[in-house]
Amino acid sequence: MSIPERESFLAATHVGVLAVGGDGGDGAGPGWGPLAVPVWYSYRPGGVVTVLTGRDSAKARRIRSAGRFALCAQQEEPPCRYVSVEGPVVAIEDTVDPAERAAMAHRYMPPATARAYLAATTEQLTADIVIRMRPERWHSADFSAVAAHIDAQPPQAGAEHP
Repeated sequence: MSIPERESFLAATHVGVLAVGGDGGDGAGPGWGPLAVPVWYSYRPGGVVTVLTGRDSAKARRIRSAGRFALCAQQEEPPCRYVSVEGPVVAIEDTVDPAERAAMAHRYMPPATARAYLAATTEQLTADIVIRMRPERWHSADFSAVAAHIDAQPPQAGAEHP
């Protein structure tokens, strides 16, 4: 993907998979792989990746220890596409702005569901932190051209074709 394409893709709504190494005091050590967990995130082209998470969560502890993390967002339906970014943490904020939390909920849920979720989880305002990462390394792929080429091929004799 081009730079604008990958930034636009990452800015779209996808559940990300956050991956981070380090032990963070959670018992992980030699022989343990990185922690990889699905997360809600936000990103604006040219900006930082923002994640809200519990201040005492395994991912928060590991991110503090490692000082960096990776995030992968994908489109599962064909044609498959993905963007993966990795970089340093540029901020960990102990206070979550209610407007930022509301924007994150509305990014991932229909309006009525987001309002109900926010009302039911107000304690997260004091339990969560904000983590911001500046992407340094990008990896991406878009299989649209491959899928279009395959779809354009005529069926072979004797082969099933939808």
